[in-house]
Amino acid sequence: MLGIRTFDPLTGGNMAYKALTHPLAAEKLAELADRLVANGPVAVYDPHGIVETALALLPVSIRVAGLYTHDSLQVGQSCAGMVMQPLVDLTQSEAASVWALDFSHAIMESRLSGLLPEGCALHTLASTRLPDSMLSVAHTYLDPLNFGTNLAFFRDTADFSTRLVSANYWARYGADNVRLWLRLFSQDGQVLHTWEQPVSHAGQAIILDSAEIRDRFGLPEFTGQLFIHAQGIAGHDVVKYALETRGRGDSANSLSVTHDANAWPAMRYANLPAPAEDEDVVLWLQNSHALPVASGSMSLNRMGHDRHVPFMRPLAPYETVAVHVQDILPDLKWPEQIEFRAGGYVVRPRYEITRRNRTRIAHLNVQRADLHTDPGIEKLDPRFFGRGYLLPFPVPDPARYRTLIQPAPMAESLRTMPVRVDCFNRDGRAGASHFMGCLPRDHAEVLDVSALTGTEGHAELVYDFRDGGEADGWLHALVRYEDRETGHEAETSFGSHIFNTVMTYRGEPQSYVGRPPGLSTRLFLTAATTEPFSFCTLIYPASASWNPMSDTSLYLHGANGSVIAQEKIGIPMSGSRTIWPHEVFGMQAIQRAGEGGYVLIRDTTCRLFGYHGRMIRREGRFSVDHMFGF
Repeated sequence: MLGIRTFDPLTGGNMAYKALTHPLAAEKLAELADRLVANGPVAVYDPHGIVETALALLPVSIRVAGLYTHDSLQVGQSCAGMVMQPLVDLTQSEAASVWALDFSHAIMESRLSGLLPEGCALHTLASTRLPDSMLSVAHTYLDPLNFGTNLAFFRDTADFSTRLVSANYWARYGADNVRLWLRLFSQDGQVLHTWEQPVSHAGQAIILDSAEIRDRFGLPEFTGQLFIHAQGIAGHDVVKYALETRGRGDSANSLSVTHDANAWPAMRYANLPAPAEDEDVVLWLQNSHALPVASGSMSLNRMGHDRHVPFMRPLAPYETVAVHVQDILPDLKWPEQIEFRAGGYVVRPRYEITRRNRTRIAHLNVQRADLHTDPGIEKLDPRFFGRGYLLPFPVPDPARYRTLIQPAPMAESLRTMPVRVDCFNRDGRAGASHFMGCLPRDHAEVLDVSALTGTEGHAELVYDFRDGGEADGWLHALVRYEDRETGHEAETSFGSHIFNTVMTYRGEPQSYVGRPPGLSTRLFLTAATTEPFSFCTLIYPASASWNPMSDTSLYLHGANGSVIAQEKIGIPMSGSRTIWPHEVFGMQAIQRAGEGGYVLIRDTTCRLFGYHGRMIRREGRFSVDHMFGF
């Protein structure tokens, strides 16, 4: 276990972690570690409370001769397995060098000038700093905007290609010189190439195509990961994108699009399904660090069971390994669920399911350690919040598609899930409802919603306490879609929110911009010029009664960010609409938008929820995942 805090919603992100795990910084940290080891015992001064992070990320162990603090209230307390000593006693240390955990050498040199033991060399974290030219906020090194980074599963082989798409959404916050620093790692963790890509225009499309990159730089086939650092940004420190995977050759029937915006590694992940009888489920393990991962550091277990089966293979820095789930847990079968104990080593991983000659890819979700059950959810006033937390998801034409939902625990402490599914047609009329029960953590229940509703529209997973149970407000589920004619499948997973209420509860309803209540929508949808065409299903969920009709605008943007066309639609409350950009705007406008054109979906009267995908109708290939907004 890496054993350090990276991110949680209550305290935010550990920016020292981000600063020290950037690939360039990690190289410099390794050089610093060698100097510290060579100099002998080290006295560590920790002015910012980051000693656990710094020690955990060193590639070699150093001999610490004492841990010092200037905070009198911390003196005598234990930290990183050591008792913290007062900084005034540093002069008495017998250490050969002092390591001050600050990114400004000049400030530490001035502060410690009269405290360094005789002959002691001073080291700081200044040598690990990124060049000033890579910083978005030059005067505050640990500003989150300086580390707008993320990782992407990226490959280009005879069977598959990948394509990352997004847009320069930072410009709307005032950024005027956005550029991407990119580093591609091979499957064994070696650096294949490092380059920069400008994204200077407001709203400009971002396209990182594996085939184009491979051809441009003369690279061999690769299955690895792409590190992305957005520089010159403002307003938003998260790199959001959609990742498309397309099959070639024998895998030509494969098509997937997944969303990712979570750049922080976690201790546990969920939403990993066990394989069905004719399936091979591969968990892609991608070491997100410049440190090796020891054999047995990560494991799988059936959800709700304590028997953990470790992955008995070490991982090199940045290495990518395909783990066949059936090799680790051969007795588990769908619809049993699997928990991945990742130990903080990997950013949100992908899994890939192969069934005959078709594959589909989806992502796991972070299982939160900070959440505990909230008795207040059962007592929410229906006058304020109606049905409370909702997890909306599309239900396409039941005659053609099966829609299966499987609720999934997404907090380490959760033991039961009392849930119900409510169905709605496209115009918002309520239909069938089904109580799934007070499900235990280790349940293997799946509901065929297409059989329940019998009509196209959407459904919502909600809490239902008729048989007791607990709730934490982080209700998640895996939703699987199957084309009855072709057998092609796709799946997605996401969590619940309170939607479209004027009263608030613990930060809900959320908004894409600003503080709750969340009454606005800003969603990103690609606009393909050729098949597979893009589509999205927009859902207008309402926990309580809200506006009878949405006031939704669709803006078609060219690849350079300019607005090509605009259309307005209305979605009835509790209704849904499927949007095909090439049908809404016409192929002529889509072609004017060009490769990388996209649609921005805006609504200032309500919060919509959306699922995007790609489809080749004649072949039955399609993908589905939840959309992202900014």
